[in-house]
Amino acid sequence: MLSRLKLVPTLFTIPSLIVLVSLGVWQLQRMEWKADLISKLQERSTMAAETLPQGDLSMDDMEFRQVKMTGHFLNESEMFLLNRSLNGNPGLHVITPFQRDDVPGAPVILVNRGWVPFDKKEQSTREEGLIDGQTTVNGIVRFQRPITGLQHVFLPENEPERNMWYSINSTQMGTQIGASLPNFYVVDGNDMVPGLFPVGRQWRLDIPNNHLQYALTWFFLAIALAVIFVLYHRPPKQDPQSDA
Repeated sequence: MLSRLKLVPTLFTIPSLIVLVSLGVWQLQRMEWKADLISKLQERSTMAAETLPQGDLSMDDMEFRQVKMTGHFLNESEMFLLNRSLNGNPGLHVITPFQRDDVPGAPVILVNRGWVPFDKKEQSTREEGLIDGQTTVNGIVRFQRPITGLQHVFLPENEPERNMWYSINSTQMGTQIGASLPNFYVVDGNDMVPGLFPVGRQWRLDIPNNHLQYALTWFFLAIALAVIFVLYHRPPKQDPQSDA
């Protein structure tokens, strides 16, 4: 009966150890993959700008790629990404549709022109920063990110009817301005805007790589389980008086 009772923990512990160690190894593999990805994106973000290709782009090939395009801003269709900060100061990001002139038939491209404080939201407060006529935008390519996990709880829904946006959504924004938008947008790299606002170059290559601590957590749990298993199966100490 006693050996049968000890068989149950064994049948539980061995598969659990295999799973925990496998998860730890998998996280180490993910850590290496993430490090390679960050290195690739950092290198890509410093490459010379290429002319923006037409149509939808591949995230694997173009995320954080420096690009350039010539055309004109559709300033009358500005949109605003709320709850954006710069050096701890609250404000907005100005999203302006951009009609390309360098590629015939090219779709309208959303451009994140940069950050403005709340008191600079109205165009009348930053008229010098409104660029009329043909201009060239140099920036980086970014892609709309799916809303997952706790973002569904904490990120408010976009309110197109009030021009209040909490995340880039090409479908909703395209409907708002009456245009079919591609699957990406461009973050403006211009940091010399007349009148100072918007403040461009609002991108951060901020990709967390926490897989090492995840791996250590799984390995620690495996070690803890193994220690408990050994202690459980250690024979009890003999009482010297019982042999007397």
